[in-house]
Amino acid sequence: MASLFAFGGYERRRRYVDGMDPISEHADGVMVRLRVVPGASRAEIKGRYGDTIKIRVSAPPEAGRANRAVIDLLERVVGGRAEIVKGRTSSSKTVLIRGVDSATVVDVLEG
Repeated sequence: MASLFAFGGYERRRRYVDGMDPISEHADGVMVRLRVVPGASRAEIKGRYGDTIKIRVSAPPEAGRANRAVIDLLERVVGGRAEIVKGRTSSSKTVLIRGVDSATVVDVLEG
């Protein structure tokens, strides 16, 4: 299923993949797929964005500052211990959160 949305006077197509959940169980905790927007005016969790969770952080993407801000935000809001396992230099990241259950993560990140 795809949805259309206006973007600067143009129409773009955003794909939603059926069956792709951004939050999944893992043997060590909970895996979360993120889309990170560094350099935002404030840090916030925007919610579901296609097959990811969109997070905005105010830190710039320099010397790992945005990654640290993502980890700090997740640990503060969700609890547990967060670690980036994929996408350290990309805006698409996979994060492992230890010490919490998936129901808690879903409630906090998806609303």
